[in-house]
Amino acid sequence: MVKKVTRFLIGAASAFGGFYLSRFLAAYFWGSLNGVMWWAVISFGVLGFFLIGFMAAPGIITGIQRFTNWSLNQLFKIPIQDIVGGAIGLIIGLFIANQFGASIARIKYVGPYLSLAVSLFLGYVGLSFGIKKREEILSFLFALKRFATKEKEKLQKSSGPKIPCKILDTSVIIDGRISDICKTGFIEGAIVIPNFVLEELQHIADSSDLLKRNRGRRGLDILNKLRQDFDMMLEIVDKDYDDIAEVDSKLIRLAKDMKGYVVTNDFNLNKVAQLQGVMVLNINELANAVKPVVLPGEEMVVRLLKEGKELGQGIGYLDDGTMIVVENGRRFMGQVIEVIVTSVLQTAAGRMIFAKPKQMDKRSNISNDLDSRSEFHCIT
Repeated sequence: MVKKVTRFLIGAASAFGGFYLSRFLAAYFWGSLNGVMWWAVISFGVLGFFLIGFMAAPGIITGIQRFTNWSLNQLFKIPIQDIVGGAIGLIIGLFIANQFGASIARIKYVGPYLSLAVSLFLGYVGLSFGIKKREEILSFLFALKRFATKEKEKLQKSSGPKIPCKILDTSVIIDGRISDICKTGFIEGAIVIPNFVLEELQHIADSSDLLKRNRGRRGLDILNKLRQDFDMMLEIVDKDYDDIAEVDSKLIRLAKDMKGYVVTNDFNLNKVAQLQGVMVLNINELANAVKPVVLPGEEMVVRLLKEGKELGQGIGYLDDGTMIVVENGRRFMGQVIEVIVTSVLQTAAGRMIFAKPKQMDKRSNISNDLDSRSEFHCIT
């Protein structure tokens, strides 16, 4: 069906050309023809050219298909970098030729021909130049794209609401959990590390005390990890306050100047900063907030590891470090037992769970049943 329509269109186009050619010949050579003969010549030309185009259409279609396939095969062999570079060079060459073409075309007689020649020459030069310099052109375009992306990000940051920076304390760096928290994406904005905090970490790492030295080195390792994972967010601030000796006081002062939040797990720094109107993000409070809620009466399994302060108590720990105090749990020391939660105590230092052994609860229920039965028999 498509071939038939195509053949008809080619015949119609040929007939259209035959009409103009017949009319030109009839007017030029046979101007004395009367109306009937004139239209007869026109009709013969239209019909003849239509038949010629209709009959030659299969060959024309085949030729066009072969030329198209050959062109596509040649294009597929050319690397995409050459095509892009050549296209860019051709566009630039034709643009320059267009600027000169208007003035050259005004020259009498040869102006239009010179304009066409200049366009062909500059187009060819631009095509060759683009193919040879394709790598430099593509690198330049990628650089422009990156520059535009950065400018867009800067514009968005400047136009959008400013997120307060997070100023890290020495204790929270040594703690190490800040790295895992940053990976979760809950920390927004810039992560600021003051220079005086780095100096304090260096002094701790150079300490003669083995424990302090290990803690300081661990803090430096955490900073290197933050630098590798969050280089775009991390910012070292050289600002210092010579009139202040304590590092905690410097942190509070810097947070006020930068209008940022102090990130720490120091209880005393938390209280002092809140008294001075500085927002504090306490890692310990975050850890307590994400712990699962335990209600009195719930059952859980725990291993008793040591004795408690009170007589007969046993101490165990959950996976998140929550301490469980088990009444009458001393006899189960070193064992994994089921306990029933009796109460939960929330403190500033953390959370404590009080429980009792489930086996003891069953024994007490059985003894209560036996006592009630004995009393019943005595009454009867």
